[in-house]
This record gives sequence, C-alpha cells and structure tokens, in this order.
Amino acid sequence: MIKLLHSKSGITKFQILIEIAAHQPNVRQKEIADKIGITPQAVSEYIKELVNQGFIVSAGRVKYKITKSGVEWVIENAAEMKKFAQFVMSDIISHVSTWTAIAEHDLKKGETVHLAMKKGLLYVNRTEVSEAKGITISDAFEGEDVGVTELMGYMNVETASISICKVPRVERGGTRNIDMSRLETIVKSKPFIASVGVESFIALKKIGIEPDALFGAREAIIEAAFHGLGSAVVTIDEEVSSILSRLEAENLDYELVDLTLNAV
Repeated sequence: MIKLLHSKSGITKFQILIEIAAHQPNVRQKEIADKIGITPQAVSEYIKELVNQGFIVSAGRVKYKITKSGVEWVIENAAEMKKFAQFVMSDIISHVSTWTAIAEHDLKKGETVHLAMKKGLLYVNRTEVSEAKGITISDAFEGEDVGVTELMGYMNVETASISICKVPRVERGGTRNIDMSRLETIVKSKPFIASVGVESFIALKKIGIEPDALFGAREAIIEAAFHGLGSAVVTIDEEVSSILSRLEAENLDYELVDLTLNAV
C-alpha cells in the first residue's frame, strides 16, 4: 500500500494541492471545500500546514500558488498511485474482469489463449506463446472481438518514445518556414502522428500525411506510448511547454525537434 493512502490528511493535502495547481493564483477556500467534500475551516487548517511545509505560498486570503517542492511532492505521489493502480489492474482486477481482444484465428469458447499487444491493440492466439494468457468466454472467428478472462502472467508493453516537432506560428512564417524534409523523415518513422495547431495540420498535409489525432493530441500520444506505439506530435511552438509538462508528469521519454528553418 502506498504511503499516501495510509493517512486521510495526506490524501486531503494531495487533493488541495491539485486544486490550487489547477486554479492558481486566485483560489477560494470555499470552492476547494465544496470540490473535495470538507469544511472551509478544515481547508484553512490544511493550507496553513501546506504553507509551513513549503508546498504552497500565500499572497493574501484567496491568492495561493504551489511551489516547486509542492509540485515535486504531487508528482512523486501521483507516480506511486499510478504504479499501485497498475498493480491492482494487472494483478488483481485482471483475474475477475473480462478483457476484449482481437482473435488472430478461429477460437472456441473455453480455449487457453496467449495475449500480445501489437500496434497498440490487444490480440489473442493459441500458438504464439507469451507470458500472459487467459480463457476465451465465447467462440470467435479470425478478426472478431473476443472476451478473455482469468488472466494470468505479465504482458510486457514497453512505453515508446515521442518526438515533439516544433513548428512556427503563421506570424513567424508558418509552413513556409519549416524544414519539410526533416519533418517527413521524422513522421514516417513513427506509427502514430498527432497534430496541434492549424500550421501543424497544413505542414503534415503538404507531405501527404493525415494525422491520427487532431483533437486531444496530448492525451492521445500518452495513450499511444503506453500501448507501445512511438509517436510524433507536430505542434505550434507556443504549445510545446504544456505538452512537455504532461509527458514529464507521466515519466515518458521524448525528444524535442525544432523544425523552424530560420528566425523571422
């Protein structure tokens, strides 16, 4: 069990820090109280403790800001909770839940099958041995969806690296100021492509690439990485910092490539 779950006060402090980080600097204690289900007086006491711990700073009654130490504490605990959740899903819930997979050949109900992640999708077969296996809950033809239960073993899915391709906004030249040859080389080496901003979309269109994710690109590349898919996200320069923050919070590997030809 992770340390944070040992103490109700620890969980509450975590929730308060999340609320402050999401709405800083103008954060009302009553709004926090309503959101997490405690009294404003309790929020006030917790905030005093968080200030004393150096996790937040206060510039007035409704002005709070999370500190670098506070951010690090949140990230550390979020990472631990994520590991715990993965343990619950893989070692506990998987034994009593049903997973949906794609049959690689005709299968019968009650067959023991092996599971493997391929190109971001879960497949099952009876011949390709893997560490993870389960029991089919119904008949299925090749290519059909099939339910698998009583999962045993571990399915190793390595997170893939992400290339962040920074392109300039239109006032700095847009697609006319992009190294298109380099862009084409990068995106053709990745199985999953995301786009943020009109300039990015047009740049991809110019090299004949249709992005897999046009909206919700930040979350899409994270999901793709956890499913073993390497990705490239082509993004306007002003969105780079927010993308980096999300990837770092998830401890994902990435490279940042500036595709701007020259300063405009």
